[in-house]
Order: sequence, then C-alpha cells, then structure tokens
Amino acid sequence: MGSRTAGAGVIAAALSLALPAAHAADAITDAYARGAIVYERCAACHALQTDRTGPRHCGLIGRRAGSVPGFDYSPAMRNSGLVWTEANLDRFLKAPMDVVPGTAMGYDGIKNDAERHDLIVFLRLAGRSEQCSTTKTAPSLRNQAPGRTPY
Repeated sequence: MGSRTAGAGVIAAALSLALPAAHAADAITDAYARGAIVYERCAACHALQTDRTGPRHCGLIGRRAGSVPGFDYSPAMRNSGLVWTEANLDRFLKAPMDVVPGTAMGYDGIKNDAERHDLIVFLRLAGRSEQCSTTKTAPSLRNQAPGRTPY
C-alpha cells in the first residue's frame, strides 16, 4: 500500500509542475493571437517577409535598427545605435518619435502596455517561424519609388 501512496505522490507532483507550464503555454498562445490582431495596424506599412513603406519584421528581435539590406532608412534610424531588444522595442512602440527623434515613422505609438506586450510576443514568435526562416537575409522587395520618404 505504501508504494501506491508514493506513486500517487509522484504523479501529483508531476501534475503540479505540468499544469503551470501548460498555463504558461496557453498565456503565450493567447498573447500571440492578440498580438497578431494588433499587428494588423502595422500591416498598413509593414509585413513580416517583405519591405513595404516600412522594413520587414522577420528577424526583428535582436537586429540593429536601420540595418535591413536595401531598405532606405532615415538617417535618424540608421544612426540611432538601437538594437531591437524587447525592452527597446517596447519603448519605441510606445513613442517612436521620442525614442528616435527624426524617424520617418509617422505613427503616434501604441500607448496600451498590454497591446505592446502582445505585439512583441507576436513579433518574437513570428520571427522564429518557418515563414521567417527563409527571409531573414532576403533582399528588399520594396518598390524603390522616387521621392519616397525614408523610414
């Protein structure tokens, strides 16, 4: 009888460890889904795999700001010295023109902390996706229209 009790204790301990991990995975999945909805606002100027008015977002986390090959950045962004860590991205997304004065990103920012968090989760996970694995070093596909304002 003692080994059954011990076995039940081991199972209960294993379940107590697995349930928080499952809950954490659900929370990340939920944040990703909410972030994808927030990203729809970004899609007016950005895409994951290709440059548009703004640069592509595949591989964004960890990339030096202003460094996508072939994209015409503003001097302010090229010379910002930023690396897109999650903390820097959070600051920038809240107030782009305050973080990089002179950026051509004419967006007032995402003031809601939860929306920024979810968007960053989306960008982090999407950047690791198979969809992005083939485009991290792809050349710019943006049409180089004359007179376009650099980002």
